[in-house]
Amino acid sequence: MDFEFEEDSMGMKTLPGSVTLDKDAQNLVGISIGGGAPLCPCLYVVQVFDHTPAARDGTLQSGDEILAVNGQSVKGRTKVEVARMIQSVKGEVVIGYNKLTVDAKQGKTLDIVMKKVKHRVVENMSSSTADALGLSRAILCNDGLVKKLQELERNGNLYKGLTEHIRKILCCNYRVISAHRQFGDLFYAIGVRDPQPAAGEALRKFGEAHQGIEKCGARLLKSIKPMVSDLSTYLNKAIPDTKLTIRKYLDIKFEYLSYCLKVKELDDEDYSYAALGEPLYRVETGNYEYRLVLRCRQDARSRFAKMRSNVLEKLELLDQKHVQDIVHQLQRLISALTCYHGDCARIMGEQGDVFPIEVDLSKTTFKYGQKPDFSADGLIEDGDDVDGSDGEREGVVEGSGLLEDVGLLGDAGLLGDAGPHTADPPSRSAADDLALLCDIGAQYSTGAPPTTGNLLD
Repeated sequence: MDFEFEEDSMGMKTLPGSVTLDKDAQNLVGISIGGGAPLCPCLYVVQVFDHTPAARDGTLQSGDEILAVNGQSVKGRTKVEVARMIQSVKGEVVIGYNKLTVDAKQGKTLDIVMKKVKHRVVENMSSSTADALGLSRAILCNDGLVKKLQELERNGNLYKGLTEHIRKILCCNYRVISAHRQFGDLFYAIGVRDPQPAAGEALRKFGEAHQGIEKCGARLLKSIKPMVSDLSTYLNKAIPDTKLTIRKYLDIKFEYLSYCLKVKELDDEDYSYAALGEPLYRVETGNYEYRLVLRCRQDARSRFAKMRSNVLEKLELLDQKHVQDIVHQLQRLISALTCYHGDCARIMGEQGDVFPIEVDLSKTTFKYGQKPDFSADGLIEDGDDVDGSDGEREGVVEGSGLLEDVGLLGDAGLLGDAGPHTADPPSRSAADDLALLCDIGAQYSTGAPPTTGNLLD
C-alpha cells in the first residue's frame, strides 16, 4: 500500500534486531500491537504486559517497530493480521524489530509538565470532580499511599508530644533530685554538728536517706534519657525519610499519569480522524510522536512500580517499628518510674526508727543556771558602767519564759531589786504589769538601768 508522505522519525534512530520468545500456557507472548494498514505505514509495540514472556525477556519495548514474524515480513498488513500470525505459531516465535532509541527528556514536553501540575491539584479531589475535569481514567488518583502521609503526620505529632513530655519529666526529676541533694547535705551537716549523739545520728541518717533518693533519681535520668534519643531518631530521621520517599513516588506517579493522559488524547485524535476518513500527518509518517510517548510511559511506569514497591516496604517497616517502638518505650518509661518510686518508698520506709527525733533544747540553745553571753549582740557586757547619761533607754523585750529563765523577774515585782532609777517609769498598776508580762513580755524604761550583777544573777 502506498502512502502519501514519507516517514518522519523526528530525529529518532532505530536499530534492527530479532528476538525469540517462548509462548506461555495461553499461547501468548504478552504484547499489544498498534499501527499498520490502512492508516500507518508501520506496526509497532504499544504495550508489554507484566509477568509475560516478552516482559521477562525485556528486549521488546513500547514504540519498537515490528518487521517480521518467523521470517515473514509484516509490511502492509493490519495489526489484526499480525496478531493472528503470532498466535498461529506454537511454542517459540521469532520477531524481527527495529529498536527505537530515544531520550526520555525528549518526551517530557511542556504539555506533560502541565498535566503533572493538574494531577497534583486533583490528587485529593473526589471522583466526581476528577470526572468533570476529564481525569477519570487516571485510576491512580486518590492513591491510598497519599493517606499514609497524613498518618505519618499524626504519628510524628504523637512522637513529638511524647518526646516533649519525657523531656519535661527529665527536667522535673532533675529539680527534685537537686532538692534531695540539698536536703541531704543540709541534714547531714546538721547531724554532724549537733552536740547530742542521738539527735545527730538521726539527722545524719535522714540526710543519708535523701542522698540515697538522689542516687535513685540519677539512675532514673540515665534510664529515661535514651528514650528521648530513640524517639528523636524515629521522629527526625525515619519519618522525614519516608515522607521524602513518598513525595518522590508521587512525583513519578504524576509523571506516569501525565503520559497515560497524553496517550489517551492521541488515541482520541486518531479515532476522530479515522471516523472522518481523513488522513493524519502524524500517523501517515510513522506515528513517531505517539511511539515516543508510549516509550516514555513505559519507562515512567517501570520507575513508578519500583518506587511504589519501595514505598510500601518502607511503610510496612515503619508501621512495625511504630507499633513495637511505642509500646517498648512506654514500658521502659513506666518501668523506670515504678522502680524509682519503689526505691524512694523503700528508702524512706527504712527510716521508721528515726522518727520522732528527740532534741534537748536545753543543751542545744540555753544551759540553765549559767549566765548567758550577750556579748555577741553588744547588748550588755560584764564590767560595763551603765548609767543614764545617754538619756532615756529602752529595756530588753523578751518572752516571759525567757525572762524567767535568765532571772529578769524577781519576787518583789517586775524587776525585783533592780537598784535606783534616775527616771520614774510610766505609772501603771500591778494588774497591768502582770497582763503585759503574760502577753508580750516585760518592757521598762529608766534613766539609769540596773547594774549588770543585779540584772543577770
